[in-house]
Amino acid sequence: MTNTLFLPELREMLAEDNAAELSNFCTELHPARTAEFMEGLTAKEAWSVLQHAEMPLRVEIFGFFDEGKQIEVIETLQREEIADFIGHLPPDDRVDMLAEVRPWIVEELMPLIPSDERRDIQRLSAYPDDTAGAVMTTEFARLSEDLPISQAHKKIRQQTEELETIYYLYVVDDEDHLRGLLSFRQLVSAMGKPDTRIGELMERDLVTVNVADDQEEVADKVARYDLLAIPVVDDEHHMLGIITHDDVIDVVREEATEDAHRIAAVDPLDEGYLETGLMTLSWKRGIWLTILFFGALLTAAALANYESEIAKHAWLVLFVPLVISTGGNSGNQSATLIITALSTGDITLRDWGRVIRRELAMGLVLGGFLGAIGYFSALMIGHFSGWGVDLGPNYRTAGIIPVTLLLTVLCGTLLGSLLPLLFRRLGLDPAMMSSPFVAGLIDVLGIIIYMQVALSVLGG
Repeated sequence: MTNTLFLPELREMLAEDNAAELSNFCTELHPARTAEFMEGLTAKEAWSVLQHAEMPLRVEIFGFFDEGKQIEVIETLQREEIADFIGHLPPDDRVDMLAEVRPWIVEELMPLIPSDERRDIQRLSAYPDDTAGAVMTTEFARLSEDLPISQAHKKIRQQTEELETIYYLYVVDDEDHLRGLLSFRQLVSAMGKPDTRIGELMERDLVTVNVADDQEEVADKVARYDLLAIPVVDDEHHMLGIITHDDVIDVVREEATEDAHRIAAVDPLDEGYLETGLMTLSWKRGIWLTILFFGALLTAAALANYESEIAKHAWLVLFVPLVISTGGNSGNQSATLIITALSTGDITLRDWGRVIRRELAMGLVLGGFLGAIGYFSALMIGHFSGWGVDLGPNYRTAGIIPVTLLLTVLCGTLLGSLLPLLFRRLGLDPAMMSSPFVAGLIDVLGIIIYMQVALSVLGG
């Protein structure tokens, strides 16, 4: 049954105020499926359906609504009712959501949100975007290291309803300094020793992130240590919150999307493709296209500088697309490989020497192979063109092509690998050194190399 076909039945339940059926609808399916079946409902209709679910389930279903539907619900329904609901949302989710709501509506909502949750929203909103503080949730299981196992179970039961995850239990002192950690599995396994204190079981060598760390660094640590959640601390090691694996997945997707946009020479979109306005999308694409356009003009200028030589040896023009495309493609490959390796942590700036050696060797191998093909291709074109030995490429002049290809591919692999490393060294995103940008640089260099080699061989 498709989502669309189910909508009339769902609307009929609402019209008849069939509480039993609506309650079953909310509880019998996975929350994600429930949200999918509600896609065609208006904000008011969707909210009416949610009223037939208990608050924890209501929050979970709402979390699977697309962002547009969530914002519509927040902005169109009664402020008092929505403010109470916002107080039950996960701290990190409600901050992200309110950042997208129109400011004047947020101003109306904030005084109506319970004071503890309001302070939490204000605190999390103060952290810069793309930092650990902006991604973390402040709800986590807290225990004291002096607490015996027998009391720890009771303590956790009291906190369970408000927590996003209890797989990791964090041990803090009276001033909220992070002292250690134990898993819920360890706690259950120790039930046979009720007098054992938490401090005797907890792990003290912890992997943490600072509240100011970049979210990409957080994702790298979670992936490297295979964690379900990671604690966030300040400079004095106060426990501020945790970042769970589902939030890390969102970070990874966001960073991957940004990198993909930059590699394609598009300024990253703040919203989805279809949600981004035409003028905004035109600007984000046009600004880089303009830069690349002027880069292409440099290529034309480089060709114009050798106009007289090209006029004497017209066959050189035939191989211009071959030279610039081969150099650009090799540079694109190297740039993409290095940007990806930097993003995944496969290489660091300390590896620049190894990168240069590998790309130098790769440029020689690929340039030599493609140069050999280019040499025989030039001979074949010279043979079948009808130009003759004096006007077309011969055994000696056809050597211009392989030498040029070898040098151009070498140039492409070295530039494509070094420029992303340079950007990382300057503290910039390596993905800004996009493939089209690298290709534009190598196009100009390829023309210069080609014509200089031609002048040397042809004696111009």
